[in-house]
Amino acid sequence: MTEARGSAGRDGEAHARYAPGTPCWVSLMVHGLTTTQEFYGGLFGWEFRPGPQQLGPYVRALLDGREVAGIGQLPPDRRLPIAWTPYLASDDVDRTAETVRLCGGTIGVGPLDAAEAGRMAIGSDSSGAVFGIWQAAAHLGTNISGVPGTPAWNELLTFESASVAKFYETVFGYERERAASDDTDYVTLRVAGRPVAGIRGLGRTLPRERGPHWTTYFEVADVEEALALLSDLGGQVLAPARDTAHGRVATVADPEGARFALVRSPR
Repeated sequence: MTEARGSAGRDGEAHARYAPGTPCWVSLMVHGLTTTQEFYGGLFGWEFRPGPQQLGPYVRALLDGREVAGIGQLPPDRRLPIAWTPYLASDDVDRTAETVRLCGGTIGVGPLDAAEAGRMAIGSDSSGAVFGIWQAAAHLGTNISGVPGTPAWNELLTFESASVAKFYETVFGYERERAASDDTDYVTLRVAGRPVAGIRGLGRTLPRERGPHWTTYFEVADVEEALALLSDLGGQVLAPARDTAHGRVATVADPEGARFALVRSPR
């Protein structure tokens, strides 16, 4: 679990244009936009301002005035899974979307223009996990990293890593690095030598009701304090805090059930 653009100082790292394949944005679609803003604002200190409305009401979350993530509102009659979705950078979203289809994935939304911000598509990989594709124009993506309240890592949980890793390698040109241990089914995806995302194969332990899905890790200053605050705000702790090689991590869900992880990265 490593920052896609290197280490950050006390005030975080501001991003330039993201290299193709790099996770550049995370977005959440919910039913209760106002209550969701209250939850994440209380948990991470985010403030909000309106964003492109192509898919309905949508706001961008800001931390110290810099864009971090997006939250949109689902139509009342849409009962889709509530989940954080990572967007992967592309220089040509139309070409990337076509490659997704050719490699056994699907495109469910777009490609379409998001006003002057850029061009986007939402699809699923060969295992069914949903992700976004972003071709930046005025909006480059997440504008700060390395401080509490910012995305720190994105990890795909799936049945097995080999075939789906090949899908992402073909679509986005990743370099793949397998875990050194034969007991761990894990692949790190790299862009220009930098780790940008991971794929973890869980076999039969992958929850059937969830299926393959991406998980976003958000940086916090103290995991236990963040868990207590999350519970007070109506969230749920799914897996208690534990120490890993990448820092202290806990898996949680917001009041609408969107899963994500909290991480205190090593300093």
